[in-house]
Amino acid sequence: MLRRVKKVAKIAFFCIPARGHTNPTLPVVRRLVEMGHEVIYYSFAPYREDIEAAGAKYVDSGSLDAAPATGGASVTSDIGAAAALIAQTTLSMEAPVLKALTADRPDVIVADSAAAWGRLFALKLGIPLVCSNTTFVFNRHAAKVMKSSFGDLLRLLPALFRAARALRPLRDRGYPIKGGMDLMQGDPSTTTVVYTSRQFQPCAGTFSDNFHFVGPCLRPCGEPVAKSGRPLIYVSMGTVMTAELDFLRRCAIALGGGRYDVIISAGSEANATALGSLPGHVRVYPRVDQLSVLQSADAFITHCGMNSASEALYYGVPLLMRPLTPEEAGVANRAAELGAGLLLTGESPEAIRAAVETVLANPAFREAAARIGAGFRDCGGAEAAAQTIISVIS
Repeated sequence: MLRRVKKVAKIAFFCIPARGHTNPTLPVVRRLVEMGHEVIYYSFAPYREDIEAAGAKYVDSGSLDAAPATGGASVTSDIGAAAALIAQTTLSMEAPVLKALTADRPDVIVADSAAAWGRLFALKLGIPLVCSNTTFVFNRHAAKVMKSSFGDLLRLLPALFRAARALRPLRDRGYPIKGGMDLMQGDPSTTTVVYTSRQFQPCAGTFSDNFHFVGPCLRPCGEPVAKSGRPLIYVSMGTVMTAELDFLRRCAIALGGGRYDVIISAGSEANATALGSLPGHVRVYPRVDQLSVLQSADAFITHCGMNSASEALYYGVPLLMRPLTPEEAGVANRAAELGAGLLLTGESPEAIRAAVETVLANPAFREAAARIGAGFRDCGGAEAAAQTIISVIS
């Protein structure tokens, strides 16, 4: 049973400068504001407009140069570098943010799992904490989805030692953080909002009831894109990793000029221009309204970022997966395990065309994607996330 809270609660959000971490929180912010609560969002300048449009008060967290970003050192790819960035960011933000938090005295802090400074500020000030997790949550059981090699594990050990050294200044300032593994796995004692379903989360049964799986929280979207009589194939390698022009060109060659309609999101105007002349029935844009495209798509060629994969599966679109990072490989492995997609094993036009034909010819892929999407919709979304957040306020 949810606790009764005062009529108006004050809620502070902390996030890293990354669309994939910020966007899922915005429908939750919007819902909290609709419920009459006050939301203060500590973030970075490129996200101000979207945060304010959701109804929150934006507070600048400082320079992007000091903040971890998904395009650079990530928690799982270089935990030592990530720890150094987190320590640097926390200490650079400490004086102004602690002053603001002390003055505002929020009833609860919602901190992104990668925005460790939000969690540390909450612990230091004794403010109730909710973790916002836009990727899979990890413990020693779920980490196997990353399928790390023995060499990967050996490389992790020195990174953990570097992380311990980098975090020492935080411990010296009274922040309760032990080591690099604190950055990688969910804290079972912290109320955590997870933007996926228990069905899609690997090893979900090993996580306590403090982990609330609310499913993807999608923004409002426009009408589905119009379709011809041909299958529509959507291709995107995401908004961060855009140096994939050769692969995008091979997709166009593989699928254009014949039985398919192809929409390619190139990631930038420069990329779209650099692709040059392409076969018929291929449309290239710097960016698209992804949700509008996915509502009509028959298959999605993707890097398998958590947001992109979740949005596709929400609409029952099967995936052809080419992950670029360990995190994306984890998402791809899980989707493949559940039968909702196919990992690309070759990158020639012939291999890409054959993979697409396999997915389109076998209805089991779409049926599996539809089952996952139905599970997402049953999780409660932004309403469930908002209710979870206010439930921690006494």
